[in-house]
Amino acid sequence: MKRAPSPMVVKGEAIPNIPWEEKPAECSAAVWRSSLNPIVPRDLLPNSNSIFNSAVVKFKGEFAGVFRMDATTRFQNLMKGSSSDGIRWKLDPEPIKFISNTPERYYSTGYDPRVCWIEDRYYVTWCNQYHGPTIGVAWTRDFEKFHLLENAFLPFNRNGVLFPRRIRGKYAMLSRPSGPGHNTFGSIFYSESPDMTYWGKHRLVMEPRSGWDSAKIGAGPTPIETKEGWLMIYHGVLISCSGFVYSAGAALLNLDEPWKVIARAKPYLWSPQRLYECVGDTPNVVFPCAALCDAPTGRLAIYYGCADTCIGLAFAQVDELVDFVKKNAG
Repeated sequence: MKRAPSPMVVKGEAIPNIPWEEKPAECSAAVWRSSLNPIVPRDLLPNSNSIFNSAVVKFKGEFAGVFRMDATTRFQNLMKGSSSDGIRWKLDPEPIKFISNTPERYYSTGYDPRVCWIEDRYYVTWCNQYHGPTIGVAWTRDFEKFHLLENAFLPFNRNGVLFPRRIRGKYAMLSRPSGPGHNTFGSIFYSESPDMTYWGKHRLVMEPRSGWDSAKIGAGPTPIETKEGWLMIYHGVLISCSGFVYSAGAALLNLDEPWKVIARAKPYLWSPQRLYECVGDTPNVVFPCAALCDAPTGRLAIYYGCADTCIGLAFAQVDELVDFVKKNAG
């Protein structure tokens, strides 16, 4: 069947083997879940307590990723993984060993990674620990050797998400300055760097607001460049009578000045409603960390953590998400 082009995507690559399921006839939402969920179970490795909040990219015609695996010791590890179809995954049994010739380049523990291809290599960002949570940065070309760079920011910070190209000649990143522990606040900020080492020109992008994202927010997958702006999928947190509830939403950011919000959808895209999203080590969590995009068709495959326990897969069309954001802006 001929693949219809998507008018919204202006940058990106073709991923003809992207994981995909057509939208069910009864589904009226902009995002729908895979019938195979959860695609990565908590016990994929013999010593894993949980595998969740992980990043996936296209690699050599197949797929590779960096995964958060909390071991049965409850130590937080970053693991590399591979898949031929983006659904059935094989994880290396040993945590990633970062290469560094400078002792001050410190890696202690890692969680909630993102992976982004920029120019000639894959960059990995994650929540590192250096006297508190901060943004760790490394790069790889082959998913075998991972070279550790300087932490991007002082503690405390989380959810470091790179843009897939330089903006006005600078590397660009979204992050959420925060506090120690499982804090109850946080907004999304934009920062830029000339060399992936020194970060500055920090700008506020979005703050929490009343409703499903009233406590704190954080960027999710690598932003997707469209003719309408950067499509940013993010998570938002509501504090309910039984604790935190993590849902996923979307916004459009200005292409040249991404700290300027063009539109932000008031409703969430999807929220914890399935059993595997509601029951787990941290109940009521959907936490998107990666999105594969097939540029010619605008198909999206979104990988997200479920209840801090396992990994789910959801699908969407870029043009439908952009329309959703614009029609439901508020």
